[in-house]
Amino acid sequence: MHIQDSHWQTAVVAESDGRSGGGSGAIRSTPLRVDAQRNLEHVLRAAREVFGELGYGAPMEDVARRARVGVGTVYRRFPSKDVLVRRIAEEETSRLTDQARTALGQEEEPWSALARFLRTSVASGAGRLLPPQVLRVGVDADDPVLLVGVPAQTQSEARVPQQRQPGQPDLRVVGRPAPEELDDPGAVELLEVVGQLVDRARASGELRGDVTVADVLLVIATAAPALPDAAQQAAASSRLLDILLEGLRPRA
Repeated sequence: MHIQDSHWQTAVVAESDGRSGGGSGAIRSTPLRVDAQRNLEHVLRAAREVFGELGYGAPMEDVARRARVGVGTVYRRFPSKDVLVRRIAEEETSRLTDQARTALGQEEEPWSALARFLRTSVASGAGRLLPPQVLRVGVDADDPVLLVGVPAQTQSEARVPQQRQPGQPDLRVVGRPAPEELDDPGAVELLEVVGQLVDRARASGELRGDVTVADVLLVIATAAPALPDAAQQAAASSRLLDILLEGLRPRA
């Protein structure tokens, strides 16, 4: 899995109809023609495949070749690579959030809910498309604890309980970035829902006390290798996830 923050800028233009100079025309609000809609679907499918295999650093030309369209067609729909990356990552974040909510709602046992979420997410290949701002890992040289979304200057804070109102989630102590540290509401929602899974499993004693939301997201990313053979990939993912799940359990 390869994620490059250099391709994760604050792109706010969703799509362009290409009518003005520079490819940054007005936002399209009219329905797409059948062929244009088909091309858009091809581009999005190709982008998910290419970014899943090569990471968000893959060039737009690779996406165009996989979609079997000209690169100009890709840019007419997405005026910059940042816009396309954001579109794909937002879709993936939403899918993961839905999977986490389903696990929370359909599994009464805390560990079963967490394990179900991890198995579903890994099986769907979600780890290859986790957005960089969610899977931003920093390592403290003196204390190599992996944290997601927490800038280096606040890593020490992340391991210290913070004062909070009753019922308010303790974001930092479980490795979750505070909402003001993220600019994507979807990413904040994902981290909150996964945090509920982690909190429940840890409170039940079925999850190691030092496991954070960061660790859970890293499991999703790590257990979704991109292998050329589909059957081999599925077997490898299942085996690796079993090992990682066992590692999340408290030691006897």
